[in-house]
Amino acid sequence: MGIKHGQDHGFGKNETVYFILTSVAVCHLLNDSMQSLLPSVYPMFKSALHLSFGQIGLIALTNQLTASLLQPVVGLYTDRHPKPFSLPIGLCSTFIGLLLLSVAHSFHAILFATAFVGVGSSVFHPEASRLARMASGGRYGLAQSLFQVGGNVGIAGGPLLVAFVVLSRGQSSIAWFSLIALLTIILLMPVSLWYRAHLTPKTKAGPVHVVESPVSPRKVRMSIGILVALIFSKYFYLSSINNYLIFYLISKFQVSVRNAQIHLFFFLASVAVGTFVGGPVGDRIGRKYVIWVSILGVLPFTLLLPHANLFWTTILTVIIGLVLASAFSAIVVYAQELLPGKVGMISGLFFGLAFGIGGLGAALFGRLADLTSIGFVYKVCAYLPAIGLLTAFLPNLHEGRTQKVRQIDLVEVSR
Repeated sequence: MGIKHGQDHGFGKNETVYFILTSVAVCHLLNDSMQSLLPSVYPMFKSALHLSFGQIGLIALTNQLTASLLQPVVGLYTDRHPKPFSLPIGLCSTFIGLLLLSVAHSFHAILFATAFVGVGSSVFHPEASRLARMASGGRYGLAQSLFQVGGNVGIAGGPLLVAFVVLSRGQSSIAWFSLIALLTIILLMPVSLWYRAHLTPKTKAGPVHVVESPVSPRKVRMSIGILVALIFSKYFYLSSINNYLIFYLISKFQVSVRNAQIHLFFFLASVAVGTFVGGPVGDRIGRKYVIWVSILGVLPFTLLLPHANLFWTTILTVIIGLVLASAFSAIVVYAQELLPGKVGMISGLFFGLAFGIGGLGAALFGRLADLTSIGFVYKVCAYLPAIGLLTAFLPNLHEGRTQKVRQIDLVEVSR
């Protein structure tokens, strides 16, 4: 499990390249704002096409499976064969998907358009996450949080865009959001050029070192399994809010669609804030502690949510978003430290799991809502954060061991 490496290959020692981190975070914001359009327009499609909750769940499943299944494959391939311009090329698929979505007038047409949007995201995430790590200067938690918070801010903005643009102008206005895809492609070009330049070693390789995983292979397998279970808990629960909070608020409190979109925005904004906090705190106190508090610590609030009035529902969803979101950056960096040199594969695996598990949750919760009610869905999924107890079995890594060797993942693909 060792990895060979040479010198820095163009990076200053401990140098954090904020231009690249900022650019990647902004592009993540734009990418995920386009992705978040879909859940926000579900009520419009449900009403216009007379769709069931089960069909809404299948649309969410299609989007999140296409946005997930390819991610580990893309990451594994680009670990060995980096493709700097795959980022702008992948966004072309999103561009096409949004145009198709603006003119889709049947359930199957929506599924087809949704798949294109998902593929664009599937290409973007593993390579953009790798870029964030390359530019981190060793501050991996900070870099992953900056990258991830860009996506969460974009997701939070989606419901507002739908509330004030799409709902008033109709489905055809979705085509205007394809311009966001074009803007993202333009912004990614200099990032891709920087990526390509730093793949070429600029100095002769120095002494060869080997960096092993800080734990045994058996513990690596066990730990990855636990992290997958924690991702399941986190994103299964989040899928119930991302996809069905609007319906829940309308059904239980008789609020308007626009007001429900605003409540969803508050939740998603809290997710963005929580995501930013998780990475730097993990750099300082250790990833395991952040994961522990984030997953298990949200349990009392999820148990209270189904019994709260409208005011406390808003407060509780904000608290849940803040606490639960802080785990993801810590989980990704923890996994990268378990398997040093596999940045693309790990990023693709966990981003892919996040999308795929969320899609599966959306489909199952949609079917459950058809059979029972939206309120019953929230009572069932309230117990999911209890899976956070598994965090106790994660080994305590020696934080910073993998930082002794600079940019292992970069040198591995340059070798």
